[in-house]
Amino acid sequence: MSIHGKAKRITTQVLQEMKNSGEKIAMLTAYDYSMARIVDGAGVDIILVGDSASNVMAGHETTLPITLDHMIYHAQGVVRAAKKALVVVDLPFGTYQGNSKEALHSSIRIMKESGAHAVKLEGGAEVRESIERILTAGIPVMGHLGLTPQSIYKFGTYTVRAKEEVEAEALKKDAAMLEEIGCFSLVLEKVPAGLAAEVSGAIGIPTVGIGAGGGCDGQVLVLHDMLGITQDFSPRFLRRYLDMSEQMNVAISQYVADVRSRDFPSEKEQY
Repeated sequence: MSIHGKAKRITTQVLQEMKNSGEKIAMLTAYDYSMARIVDGAGVDIILVGDSASNVMAGHETTLPITLDHMIYHAQGVVRAAKKALVVVDLPFGTYQGNSKEALHSSIRIMKESGAHAVKLEGGAEVRESIERILTAGIPVMGHLGLTPQSIYKFGTYTVRAKEEVEAEALKKDAAMLEEIGCFSLVLEKVPAGLAAEVSGAIGIPTVGIGAGGGCDGQVLVLHDMLGITQDFSPRFLRRYLDMSEQMNVAISQYVADVRSRDFPSEKEQY
C-alpha cells in the first residue's frame, strides 16, 4: 500500500516519507470549491492555490496584479473542499519581498483567514529573511526556484532558466539554503531536467517540478491547462488530459439551441 493511501490527511511529514520511499507526489492547482472538490477526490496529494489565478480566473497577462485578499478568497473555497490534500497558497507579488515583517503578516492572514496548511513564495537568497521569519510562526513554507513568474519583468521572458553554469550553481546553492533554513518542499520551474534531477538528489526535501523533467520527486500543472480549458498556452511540458474547452462549447451551444427551439424545458423538466 502506498504511504499516502494510509493517511487521512496529507501532511508535510507524509510528503517527506513519500520522497524517502521513492513515491511520486502529484500536485495540481485549484481556485474554487467545486473544482477543488473534484481534484481532492481524484487523489491529488497537494492542491496549490496558485497566483496563476491572476491569469486563468481573472484574465490578467501576468501573476502580478492579484492581491492578498484575492488569494485568501480563492483559498477559502479550496480549503472547504479539500478533505485529504495538503493545501498550499501562493504569497502574491508585493506581500513578502524586501520586508520580512510584511511576509509574516501576509502568511498569518492566509493561515488564519483561509485555513490553508502552508504558503509558497518565489526566490532564493534574496527572500531568505522573509522565509525565516514566516517559519518562526510555525507556518510551513514551500520554496520556488528556476522560472519565477513574479519576476517576469526582471527576466523579460518565460524561457528556461539556469541553462548557463553560473545560474545553475546559484540555483543549487539556493536549493540547499531553502532546505537548511526549514522549507518543507521546493518547486522547480522550467529548468533543465538534468539540473532538476541533480538538485532533487542532493537535497533531502521533496522537489516538485513543472517543466523540469521526471527526476523531481513530484509534478505540478495548472488545472485549467491540463484540462484544456485554456487553449492559448501550449508549452512543451504541458500534457492536455482533456479538451474541456471544446466539450463545454458543444454543450453550451446545444443548450442555447434547445432554448431557442423551445426543446428545453420539456414537460418532464417542469413542475
